[in-house]
Amino acid sequence: MKNMPQNNENSAMRDDEFDDDMALDVNPAEVAPDEEPDSEQDEPVESLSSSAILPPEAKGLRMDQAIAQAFPDYSRSRLTAWLKDGKISVNGVTCVPQRTPVEGGEVVELLVEPERQTEAAPENIPLNVVYSDEHIIVINKPAGLVVHPGAGNATGTLMNALLFHFPELRLLPRAGIVHRLDKDTSGLLVIARSLPAHKTLIEALSDRDMHREYMAVAQGLLVAGGMVDLPIGRHPRERTRMAVTESGREAITHYRVAEKFRQHTLLRVQLETGRTHQIRVHMSHIKLPLVGDPDYGGRLRLPKGASVELVETLRAFRRQALHAARLELEHPATGELMAWEAPIPEDMQALILLLREDLRLNPERN
Repeated sequence: MKNMPQNNENSAMRDDEFDDDMALDVNPAEVAPDEEPDSEQDEPVESLSSSAILPPEAKGLRMDQAIAQAFPDYSRSRLTAWLKDGKISVNGVTCVPQRTPVEGGEVVELLVEPERQTEAAPENIPLNVVYSDEHIIVINKPAGLVVHPGAGNATGTLMNALLFHFPELRLLPRAGIVHRLDKDTSGLLVIARSLPAHKTLIEALSDRDMHREYMAVAQGLLVAGGMVDLPIGRHPRERTRMAVTESGREAITHYRVAEKFRQHTLLRVQLETGRTHQIRVHMSHIKLPLVGDPDYGGRLRLPKGASVELVETLRAFRRQALHAARLELEHPATGELMAWEAPIPEDMQALILLLREDLRLNPERN
């Protein structure tokens, strides 16, 4: 892995069935804090205190609009909730209606005791931390690790691990998780470590300013790369799956050929949007399903005359051959463009090596 500063990426839904852009800011008034902090790692937290004088040019704005401009480190929904809850005072008065017109010159004070935002329990699960500072954490997630607790996955998730290793994340929505990877997809994830960083990363995802590149082994051959611009939504009949559907949401995937084999292709894939199962659905739709994909992989394709080892490896590959290999973003505090890379995991590496050897031994045989 590298940290490379750059000069110029069903009703009971599983964890891997959420869009990246569903990981939005949470109104703390809508989140029930834990009744009793039972972790020995709990420790006192500092209050968030700040003040500002609303400028003359704010005259005529609604109070919630002016406060959002005065405290840009926090989301408008969060500030509005604090205003309603009396955690923001205006000229010494609390619980000021959010639609109160601004005159200009009002003294606004913010004094908030951060509250727990998750009931998930900390668990001592090892994490591969690629990078961390006081604002963000970058994790290389292994295949098989669910990101967020959900139906059938109450424990043993990335969130549980984060709360153990970084207990301060209990004060953030979803423990700072702003985007997800499917359970059986490996690779890089960024975690917010503060409320301002959380807001900035959410905005970067929404504005498509966070760049993510994946490596994928697909069944099938293609001459060149391209783009899939087709909406994705819930499958009309199988509610645990997604599908290309006219009623879906915009989804754009870019792909290019990294390496060709006899009946398979190694792809570099970039996401422009973050829909549920996006790469898997789009690649399957264009007849390039990912090796091992249990939901969208279709019939197993075996190269003619393939070695026993390759055949057995393809049959035994029980997860989608998909890895989030590169993550690039502007640091939420410094604005520095940063990028990280995570090497392809061993199971995918072994598969690629066997496909490469198969092509070497059978150059003319398809």
